[in-house]
Amino acid sequence: MFSYFWPVLLIVGANVVYHICAKSVPADLDPLASLTVTYLVGAAFSALCYFVMHRGGNLLREYAKLNWAPFAFGIALVGLEAGFIYAYKAGWQVGSLSVTQSAILAAILLLVGLLLYKEPLTANKLIGVVICMVGLYIINR
Repeated sequence: MFSYFWPVLLIVGANVVYHICAKSVPADLDPLASLTVTYLVGAAFSALCYFVMHRGGNLLREYAKLNWAPFAFGIALVGLEAGFIYAYKAGWQVGSLSVTQSAILAAILLLVGLLLYKEPLTANKLIGVVICMVGLYIINR
């Protein structure tokens, strides 16, 4: 049971810190310059975690298994993080930005799941999307 829920706790905890950090980037610092430091720290921390979790591991051997996904993922992450920083600089509030993007993302990912991964689109999921959209209207009016 723990192995099922700990990743969600990690995501939620990291997301709280993430949004505090994104909103705290100095106003006069270019978001992309900030992200260069973010990714250097992230790369170093990822390597440290890899070696702590895989004593005697070989990153070069792991890199030989790469496909297109980590490269596209890196580009997507820059877009995601720059988007949040720019949105906060434009005046979005932490609570409404996160809820707004999450609700829209959930609706889009239902379609992605259906079209790319053949996941079922159930009545409950559609009702959930409608509820999210109503919530978006209420939060952002």
